[in-house]
Amino acid sequence: MQAMQFEVDGPLGWADASEPVAGTGEVVVEVVAAAVNRADLLQRSGKYPPPAGESEVLGLECSGTIVALGAGVADGVEGWAVGDQVCALLAGGGYAERVAVPATQLLPVPEGVSLADAAALPEAVCTVWSAIRDLPEPEEGELALVHGGSGGMGTMAIQLLRALGWRVAATASARHRELCASLGAEIVIEYRAEDFVDVVKGATEGRGAGFVLDVIGASYLDRNLEALALDGAMTVIAVQGGSKAEVDLRRLMQRRVTMRAMTLRARPRTGGRGSKAEVVRQVRETVWPLIAAGAVRPVIGARVPLVEAERAHELMGSPEAPGGKLLLVR
Repeated sequence: MQAMQFEVDGPLGWADASEPVAGTGEVVVEVVAAAVNRADLLQRSGKYPPPAGESEVLGLECSGTIVALGAGVADGVEGWAVGDQVCALLAGGGYAERVAVPATQLLPVPEGVSLADAAALPEAVCTVWSAIRDLPEPEEGELALVHGGSGGMGTMAIQLLRALGWRVAATASARHRELCASLGAEIVIEYRAEDFVDVVKGATEGRGAGFVLDVIGASYLDRNLEALALDGAMTVIAVQGGSKAEVDLRRLMQRRVTMRAMTLRARPRTGGRGSKAEVVRQVRETVWPLIAAGAVRPVIGARVPLVEAERAHELMGSPEAPGGKLLLVR
């Protein structure tokens, strides 16, 4: 088998790798496509290693066909069989010809989505769903603010929040304004030219946003709190603008703010509400029908051959990065 190999801060190279074996409760998937995530770029730089015992190969999601079943995954009994077309949430290993996956982290390819495009769904959907699943039903006209609206997480968040009844404002560059609007963002804030606090307050008669989904982190923390309404909630899912900030706890108390931060990769495979298995189960039950109904869709910015993953990484890190997900297709 071949997989994408690298040294820290070195180039990517397609080379021989160990053949994956389906352990107990696992399957092996023949990869058709994998999606690029910013976590992949961080791992290349040595800043985001995989959890202990997981594949060192890049790739947090893929799609393909099941080619082998491990012990405990009897053919058809658990809902999966050799030959099934699936997409999968991974802790690593997607940039390869084949990958071993816990059966609990598999999802069927949604109705109306191609096998390759399904690779763009698992990481974004599971991450965003984890961030918003506990939100109360929005009041009429209540606004959610999504930072990084044109990215892989942002494009999914806009759609899911709209499907749950929220008005959505999103920050993005000027060239991605139309994309965010087409996905349901009522307000698109050009973050280089506009102050998102002023825009959000103006759109809510001064109340602020009921929810903020943040991918920036430290550099936005103070303004995010200013943009939040009383009893508002904020979830941080990435720290592109730094991970360390100072906050006045009295301010949080006075505004009755609920503040969360979370990642997906390091969660246990199974074991309760916070596990990947439970998140995947909820996504299949709640989000997959929205995709089948056309209310939510994968947004693909570009498709690049898997063997040219280096080019895809350069594109993601450039000012010309397209909106949505970058797919690596075999």
